[in-house]
Amino acid sequence: MLLIFTHKITNRLTYTAKQIFEGILGIDIAFTTKVEDFIKHTGPKITYSKQPLQNEFFIRSNDLLFEQGINDLDIKVSEWDGIPCFFASGEKSAVPYDIFSASFFLLTRYEEYLPHVKDSVGRYPVKESLAYQNKFLELPVVDLWAYKLLDALLERFPDMEREKKAYNFTSVVNVTTSHSFALRGVTRTLGGFLLDLGSLKFKSIINRFLVLLGFKKDPYDNFDELVQIHKKFPIKTMFFFQMAEHSTHDKNISPNNNKFRYLIKSVADYSVVSLSTSYVSSTDKAVLKEEKERLGNLINRPIRYARLRYNRVSVPTTYRNLVETEFTDDFSMGYTHEIGFRAGTCTPFYFYDINMEVRQPLKVHPFAVHDYAFLNYNKKTAIFEKMDKIYRSIKEVNGSFVCIFSNELLGSTSEMDWIDLYNSFLKRYYV
Repeated sequence: MLLIFTHKITNRLTYTAKQIFEGILGIDIAFTTKVEDFIKHTGPKITYSKQPLQNEFFIRSNDLLFEQGINDLDIKVSEWDGIPCFFASGEKSAVPYDIFSASFFLLTRYEEYLPHVKDSVGRYPVKESLAYQNKFLELPVVDLWAYKLLDALLERFPDMEREKKAYNFTSVVNVTTSHSFALRGVTRTLGGFLLDLGSLKFKSIINRFLVLLGFKKDPYDNFDELVQIHKKFPIKTMFFFQMAEHSTHDKNISPNNNKFRYLIKSVADYSVVSLSTSYVSSTDKAVLKEEKERLGNLINRPIRYARLRYNRVSVPTTYRNLVETEFTDDFSMGYTHEIGFRAGTCTPFYFYDINMEVRQPLKVHPFAVHDYAFLNYNKKTAIFEKMDKIYRSIKEVNGSFVCIFSNELLGSTSEMDWIDLYNSFLKRYYV
C-alpha cells in the first residue's frame, strides 16, 4: 500500500489520487495528515503538499485540489519528456508537474464549467478545449502522466506491488434511426417522398419505393450483418437504441412499433442493449425515466448504461440526471467530429460534481473516436494511419479503446465501404 501524506485531505485529492493510483496503475493507497504515521510507515510513501518533510518522495501541490468551486485558472502548457503537461511544481518536486491537479482539471471537465458558447445542439465546442488548443487532444495524457509517475516511484520503491491492468476494446453501435425508409407509417413516409421530390433526390425516391415494396432491404437495417461480424471477435459489443417519441431532433421509429420492438429484442439475444437518450430527455428527467423504463420492460433487463443524444454532455446537469434516474455508466464522453480524448484519458472514471464537491456514482467510459469523425478523411488508409497512433497510445498505458459507430453511417451509400471499414477496424484493434 502506498501512503500519501498531505496537509489536508479533500474530496478532490481523494478522487484524483484514487483514479490515478487505483484506477490506472492498480496501486492501493491510503492518506494521512499525521507526520508520525507517515514516518512510521515502512512501505512506499509520498508527500503531496507545499513543502517536503525530509528527503522523501515529494510532489509539490498546486492549490486546485484544496480549493472549492470554479476559478478562472491561468494555465501554461509545457512538455514533460515530450508529453504536454501543466501546473509546474518546481525544483524540489520529484516530478516536474502537479499531475494530480492537471488530471483533476481534465477528468472533471473543469473548463466546461467556465462560461462558453455552446454549439447548435448545446454541446461544448471542441475548439475551446485546452487539449485542442495545445494539440494534445489525441493523447491520453492523464494515463501517460500516471505511468511516468510510476516509473519515478519504482526507482525509489522497486518492490512496490500493483495489480497490472490489461488493454481492452469495446465496440458501441449507436442506433438513433434504425430504418431509413421502412416502419415509418403513412404520414411520415408520404412526407419523406415529398421532401425528396422537392430536393430532387430521385435516387432516394427510387430506393424508398424498392424498400417499401420489399425488393430491397432498408439500408440502415444492417443489424444481422453487424451481429455476424461481432461473432468473429472476442470483444465487448454494445447497442444503444433510442426509445423516444418523434421530435425535431429525434426521428426514430415509434417505440410502439412491433417490428422495431422485435428488432431490439433479437439484438439483445446477442449483445448488450441499453439506452440512447433522446434530445428532450437529456434535460428532462421525467422523460428520461420513461424512456429507460420503456426499454427495460421490453428486454426484461435493468437498463444501467446510457449514451446522450449528440454526445450532449453538459456538466454537471446531464450527469446528475443520469445519477438521479439510476444509470450507473455513461458512454458519451467524447467529441462527435474530432478524434481524441475529451477528458484526457482512456480509462473509465467516476464523474466528480464540482458544484457539489462530491464523486457521483456514475462511471464514465470515454470514447476515442466516433465514426462521424472519419468523414474528415477521404481514404481508408488515412483513417487507419490516424487510428494506429490512437491505438498505440492506448495500448501503451493498458487503457480502454472505446469506439462509437452508428448504423446510419454504416448503412450509407458513398465511396467508402463503411461495413468493410468497420470489420477491418475490429480486426485491427481488438487485441
